[in-house]
Amino acid sequence: MNGSRNKPSHTVGRGQKETESGRDSNHRDRKSGGGMLKKLKSRRSQTEKCPAVTEEELRALGRDISPDHVLGLCAVTEDYLCGPEDNIYNIDFTRFKIRDLETGTVLFEIAKPPNSGPVENEEESADDTSAGRFVRYQFTPAFLKLRTVGATVEFTVGDRPINSFRMIERHYFQGRLLKNFDFDFGFCIPNSHNTCEHIYEFPQLPDDLIRQMVEHPYETRSDSFYFVDNKLIMHNKADYAYNGGL
Repeated sequence: MNGSRNKPSHTVGRGQKETESGRDSNHRDRKSGGGMLKKLKSRRSQTEKCPAVTEEELRALGRDISPDHVLGLCAVTEDYLCGPEDNIYNIDFTRFKIRDLETGTVLFEIAKPPNSGPVENEEESADDTSAGRFVRYQFTPAFLKLRTVGATVEFTVGDRPINSFRMIERHYFQGRLLKNFDFDFGFCIPNSHNTCEHIYEFPQLPDDLIRQMVEHPYETRSDSFYFVDNKLIMHNKADYAYNGGL
């Protein structure tokens, strides 16, 4: 999950309820303020068919990194595989919300102020390559028991049409791949504002693994890779703690 914002971590609490149902099939719902909300389920990526590859090998490819390449990664990356300048479509994520689909409870929400530039942490220097591309989350242990979560993202695009917009998100704990999520945004018209909800179906984790993830905050990490026409244009990162409220 990646909202592409640099903000202080947030803890899951008792959130508000939403009127939307938690249906998990791919469809469109009408938003309360007008427009359509596209719901997307993760495709079943054939990760076992992708040859294993290292971060160093991908870095040597330069700008020729494809979805199959990142699906072969065996560990979270230590650095970004592309730069902000590779976002030639001017994709800008403006709002991000996470909710429990079973109850409608909002677990996390952040929005970019209108007409603002990238949000930067006061401690970041002007040349910090993580600015706007890294998020740190803090949830309670109860988050690890959730089965289905919806992540709503709103984003704008520049004056070029976007074909075959795809995100691959890979979650790791201490070097172990927990889950691979693979979403197709579809086509985006130029100068448009878009909203979609990614449906995350979490695997049932063993109690011992949950205990370790709670006891080792921010050792759960993720890479989010964004592709247009199978070419990497954006790479965001996040880490997670599940000891909120303890």
